[in-house]
Amino acid sequence: MERFVVVHYHELALKKGNREYFENRLRLNISKALEGCGIQKVRRLYGRLLIELSAEADMLEIRKRLGKVCGIAYFAEAWSCARDMAELERNAGSLIEGRAFSSFRIEARRADKRFPHTSTEINQQVGGYVKERTDARVDLENPELTCWIDIIEQFALIYVERLPGPGGLPVGTSGKVIVLLSGGIDSPVAAWKLIKRGCTAVFVHFHSFPYTNKESQEKAKQLGALLAEYQMQSKIYLVPFAEVQRHIMVETPLETRVILYRRYMMRIAEEVARREKARVMVTGDSVGQVASQTIENIDVITRAVQMPILRPLIGDDKNEIIDVARRIGTYEISIQPDQDCCSLFVPKHPETKANLAEIERSETKLDVAQAMKEAIETAEILMEYPAYTRGTVRQV
Repeated sequence: MERFVVVHYHELALKKGNREYFENRLRLNISKALEGCGIQKVRRLYGRLLIELSAEADMLEIRKRLGKVCGIAYFAEAWSCARDMAELERNAGSLIEGRAFSSFRIEARRADKRFPHTSTEINQQVGGYVKERTDARVDLENPELTCWIDIIEQFALIYVERLPGPGGLPVGTSGKVIVLLSGGIDSPVAAWKLIKRGCTAVFVHFHSFPYTNKESQEKAKQLGALLAEYQMQSKIYLVPFAEVQRHIMVETPLETRVILYRRYMMRIAEEVARREKARVMVTGDSVGQVASQTIENIDVITRAVQMPILRPLIGDDKNEIIDVARRIGTYEISIQPDQDCCSLFVPKHPETKANLAEIERSETKLDVAQAMKEAIETAEILMEYPAYTRGTVRQV
């Protein structure tokens, strides 16, 4: 039997007239993600993708990488079989031989309707063969082992272990977004949620070096590299924000500083978005989690810019966000200690119900246009790549 990887998706099948576009993007993304793993070809086939493997294919690495390719619902290492009932029986029996199970089911899918036996007939005949040789009982609801059989154009595919992918849409099908990336737990999860919806995320990280150390910048780079495993590469703007903060600290009331910091961050990020030809910005805000994220403060901060701001975590609590962070791998990076720029010059009791008119009056006292211009022009722009590409930080 020849060895393949079969890739299934859910949402792409609903795209009707655009389905070919989404399938081709997923095929290209898989090919790129699996470079160097010993694959020969990725092709579209009957509502699934088929990865042809060489004899030297590194299946462990393939599994690791495919688990982070957005658009994949699940995938499986599969073996080919002739489209013949006797061969299906024999090969299914060989594949499950040596496995310990007391219950099983056969789940056939006849993608090519020219095959003369229905899915039900395949299930019954192959299931009877397995039952006779193993004494295991058939359990259609909660089996210990499932043997899948896909009848496709030239042969059948048989597999017994399916692994989950992230789901969602292939990266590159939903446009570009600008993500305000802190070193914390929330914003990387927000970024991942947009990446999973097919967006390409460009990151903007604000730092206050030399008033703070470089730890937050290093965390941003690490987070960008990890998220690049989901979107193939990450572009990061490291924006110096200390001079803008200095103006705010000297010329405005203590309790409004966090609101003003955030409003000017949004304005800088909006300018980056224009340069990147992105149409929306993304933050990790969750209602009420910190002082700047009360409904009143979110409203005042949002009004600083014209561009829409997406907040995919807005209704999530911290435990829900942490669960996702652990699952996607960002949590351990995010909890490393650092000096976040928003913690610099922050009052003990920040404003929680900001008044827009008062905030705008405070801004009339500020002369930060030059500081903002310099922040954008002196931003360090980096490209981060997945660790498996051996790509280190590259300045662009």
